[in-house]
Parts: sequence; C-alpha cells; structure tokens
Amino acid sequence: MPDVSRPDHLPNRRAGRQPPHPSWLPRQRRGTTPQMIGRYPDYDVLDAVDTWDEATRKVVLARLKAPGPLRFFTAQEEPALRAFCDTVLAQDGAPRIPVAEMVDAKLADGRLDGYQYADMPDDRDTWRLVLRGLDHTATQGYQHDFASCTEAQREAIVSEFAQGRLVGGAWDELNVSRAWTVVMRAALAAFYSHPWAWNEIGFGGPAYPRGFMRLGGPGGAVGVREPFEKPGATHEDPVQLVKRWERS
Repeated sequence: MPDVSRPDHLPNRRAGRQPPHPSWLPRQRRGTTPQMIGRYPDYDVLDAVDTWDEATRKVVLARLKAPGPLRFFTAQEEPALRAFCDTVLAQDGAPRIPVAEMVDAKLADGRLDGYQYADMPDDRDTWRLVLRGLDHTATQGYQHDFASCTEAQREAIVSEFAQGRLVGGAWDELNVSRAWTVVMRAALAAFYSHPWAWNEIGFGGPAYPRGFMRLGGPGGAVGVREPFEKPGATHEDPVQLVKRWERS
C-alpha cells in the first residue's frame, strides 16, 4: 500500500503521455479490474469463491453489488467527493471500484475507526471540511469548483493537500496533514477491500478455510506461488518504473 503521508504515489500524466512501458498494467483477460488493466491479466480471485466459507463468500460477493445512492454526502458534496476519489486512486475510466459509495456507506452507518487524532474533528466532519476545502482551493486558483477542474489541476491541488500546504476557507479549520491521512486511509481501505483490486494486484483473497501451503521461512518454499496464484505479466518494480518515467 502506498505511503499516504507522501504524494509520490499520485499519478502525473502530462498531456498526451501514455503509461511508461507496454508491460506495465496490461489489459486484463480474466476477471475484472479497475479500468480492465492489471499486473496479473490471467488472474480472477473469484475462481476461488467455492473455497470460502459461507460467511466469507457472502461478505465478499456483497462488495460486487451495484451501489445505491449516497446516504451521507449531500448532492452538493458529491461531485467533489467523486473527483477526489478518482484523482487519488487514478481511476480515470470504467470499470471503477465504487470508492465514493463505500466511504459514504461507512460514514452513514457510523462505522468509524474507533479513534481520532486529538487535534482533529470527527472523521465525518473532516470529510465535509475537506470537500469544502477542495472547492475553495479550486475556486481561488482556477475560478471553478474542484470537480470542474482538469485532471492536471486536480492533481496539482491534491499534491498540495498531500504536503499539507493548503490554506484558507475550510482548511483553516483543520490540521491539513492530518486531514490527508484521514481521508486517504478511508479511500485506500475501501479500494483494497474490493475483489477487483485483488485481481489487479494478484491477491489471493480470503484464505479461510483453505489456508496457505507455501509460507516460506526456514525450510519453506520462498518465492514459490500457491497453486491458485498466477504469474505476473512483468517482474518490473512498478514504483521504480514510474519514477523513471516521471524523470524522462
């Protein structure tokens, strides 16, 4: 998972630029991934659905249902919410993991993390202030709201947010660096709880009651795949690959 205290993981696609290498995130051939690209194009975690116990199967498959309307965020907040989630997770095309709806459901149901920073408001209030702050910054800098900004403009605002540099409006009611951590924790938790994200990264999903055979360690088989795992399309380190691409 990316270090959410740093903006390095954010996309930086200058106009007309394509991903850095044909082997990076190829087209998905089995299963579904965000935008139908992934490092493991022949992998579908749902092939293992019959190995899960009934309770696990019910929980995971429920995440694939079409999301309903937002219940926590207002119609006025929704555009900024969706634009923010799409920007920080680089979901710029369908199919998308419905992160906005997943965050909304968590907040609407009061399923919070059980703690909050001493200098921060309730997470629900933090989200509302962040969305107001994004619109404030966009209006000040680009004369329109955050959702109406170009991709490059949204990324510039989000980069400043990640570095705790935004001021004015709702930002003055928050510890901005803490606010970044709060909203990114929720967005990333939602994204990586979804089976489509598991397909993208080759994650095997729940191992109960199936378990694992090849745990490595002393006498174990380090680097050997489980029978249900598939090889990746590339052995390149995506972090280093993107960094080289950004410098080019």
